[in-house]
Amino acid sequence: MSEVKGYIHSTESFGSVDGPGVRFIIFVSGCPMRCQFCHNPDTWKMQDGELKTTDELLKTALRYKSYWKDKGGITVSGGEPLMQMDFLIDLFKKAKEQGVHTNIDTSGSVFTKEEPFFGKLQELLKYTDMLMLDIKHIDDEQHKILTGQSNKNILEFARYLSDIKKPIWIRHVLVPERSDKDEYLERLHDFIETLDNVERVEVLPYHTLGAYKWKELGYDYKLEGIDPPTQERIENANRILETAKYLK
Repeated sequence: MSEVKGYIHSTESFGSVDGPGVRFIIFVSGCPMRCQFCHNPDTWKMQDGELKTTDELLKTALRYKSYWKDKGGITVSGGEPLMQMDFLIDLFKKAKEQGVHTNIDTSGSVFTKEEPFFGKLQELLKYTDMLMLDIKHIDDEQHKILTGQSNKNILEFARYLSDIKKPIWIRHVLVPERSDKDEYLERLHDFIETLDNVERVEVLPYHTLGAYKWKELGYDYKLEGIDPPTQERIENANRILETAKYLK
């Protein structure tokens, strides 16, 4: 039986902001979206990643198991993890056999109820404890401007995860002149209120730390001249999205 491999950008041994507790993070390569604020454009092309087997990644991750306590575990981020379903299923199935908490950080951008994707997703979710779903923009037309893609299937994904009661954290990047308007934040809040499975809502302030990568890769940085949001606007977004009520 051949070993299952994934295209991997990098790993991080002691992640503290990518799910509960201390986590081993696997960043996969490949992403269909082109978010204007992306700080990892070097993950866009899948083939730029290094092929690694699920066994070697899990073996590396388990070296840090003593640091995870009861809350930590493995998070697969990206790029877009759901572009590599066979890899994820194999990795998480083996992780659960070792008693490891599993988490996916996803934009939901490849979600569809068509086969073979949907069948594989249902299989994957058997071994997935939670997901962190990034909702980039609640307005479909603005989402297309910001990411190059519609948000209709992403919101459908959120509803599906709610229907099957799979725990999620929702993360929203606050971008001045793009998503940082009270009207959009209120619509996002109202959408989140329709979901039954949300354990946390996080506002991630836009930053320019990845802008240099765009220039190095020869890409035109679309948010040139836009500063990160002020503390006042970050607090405003947290208030409208009621992020504090999810903090335990």
